[in-house]
This record gives sequence, structure tokens and C-alpha cells, in this order.
Amino acid sequence: MRFALLLIALLCGSIQAADSMRLTNGEWPPYLGEHLPHHGVASRIVAEAFALQGVEVRWEFHPWARSLKMAEKGERDGSAVWLHSSERERLFHISDPVVESGYYLFHRKAHEFDWASVEDLRGLRIAGTRGYDYGEAFQRAEADGELQVVRLNSDEQGLRQLLAGRIDVFPLDKVVGFDMLHRHFSPAERARLSFHPLPLRSDNLHLLLSREIPGNAELIERFNRGLAQLRESGKVAQYLLEIQQPLSLGH
Repeated sequence: MRFALLLIALLCGSIQAADSMRLTNGEWPPYLGEHLPHHGVASRIVAEAFALQGVEVRWEFHPWARSLKMAEKGERDGSAVWLHSSERERLFHISDPVVESGYYLFHRKAHEFDWASVEDLRGLRIAGTRGYDYGEAFQRAEADGELQVVRLNSDEQGLRQLLAGRIDVFPLDKVVGFDMLHRHFSPAERARLSFHPLPLRSDNLHLLLSREIPGNAELIERFNRGLAQLRESGKVAQYLLEIQQPLSLGH
């Protein structure tokens, strides 16, 4: 009898553990952020997709490198949201796409330019944010010295250098850029900037669940089912529209 009660307690504990998970996160408004409503739109999509499958998400916010490492080691269940790569596929179960990120080249309206390939960017004064990957062609041209790229500490610093005329172009996720401009820059400053309509890179971002944790293969399938339900309900499109409506530079 005592053994049976112990077994039931262990089983209940396992079920409870599976129905609540700890995910790491970072600061990337309006997609992700500790103090944003719903912790950002990407966090909201992840949490609500899991909720449709009866799983509660508890978020933890850390610097990005630490967030990824904690999930990789299995110290946390997973992390949101990240690009897909072969290396990450080896370490994580990778979800269906949560949101799409499009990087565009921001510039001053007084400094119009056109481009069709990375080679067309030669001779321009370019900045990028440290640790950011702007796509294979851009990264290779930067590494080979074909593009002169100054790496800065933050996206905001890049926009300020752009406004100051110290650089000619700055690659930035369009939605993130609009949000940052509206939160940290004046209307007069915003009016001086635009972006080229050709994306530098466009990628899907995913939830990662650690392969170190038993049961995560099944949980990523549950998440994908919940995500599909959320999309079919129209809520994903609604949430993404809500963060984009007030963000425009007139392009």
C-alpha cells in the first residue's frame, strides 16, 4: 500500500512537472522583454500556444548568451526565440516558426541609396550590432574585408550614429527598429530616417527545447499543435498586427 501511494505521488509529480516549464528569454522589444505586456508578442504566442495544450510557462530573463547556455545544458527547459541552425538542431528540439524577423538597411533620407546584392554595399560606412548575424553573404563579405563594418554595442547606438552621420547604413529588424525609434527618439529624428525596401535577411524564429531534458521531444510536438491552433484562431496574426500598426516611417 505504501509503495502504491509512493508510485502515485511520483507519477503525479511527473505530470505536474510536464505541465509547467521554465523558459529563458531576453530583451528584444517588442518581440521579447521582461517588462513588456505579456513579456512581448513572441513570448505571448509561446505561452498561449502552450496554454492550449495545458502547459504553463514560467519565464526567466537573462542576457542572451546565458539564456541559451542554460537551456543548452538542461538547467532550464528551453529558450525563446532563436534562429534555426544545424548546431542548434543538434542541441535542441526546434519548434515550428513562432514569428518572422526581417532585417532591413536603415539610412538617412538625405542619403538615398540602392542595392540588389551585398557587393553593392562596398564603400558604404556600415555598422552592425555585436553578436548579430546578418546573413551568410553579409557575414562572409565582412569577414573577407569586402565590407567595412563597425560593430557597436546596441541597436540604439547604431541608430544614433546613423542620425549623427557617422555611418551610412545600419541593418535592423524593421519592427524592432520602429519600436525603438518611437520609444527613444523624437518625431524630428524619426522623420530623418528611412529604410531600403529590400530585406537584408528574412528568417523565422523558433522556440528551442533542450535535448538534455527527457520529455521535451513530446513537449515540442504539443507546442507545435498549440501553435497551429493559435494561428488557426487568427490570434497570432492579430497580435503581430497590434505591434505594427503604430510603427511607420512612411515607407
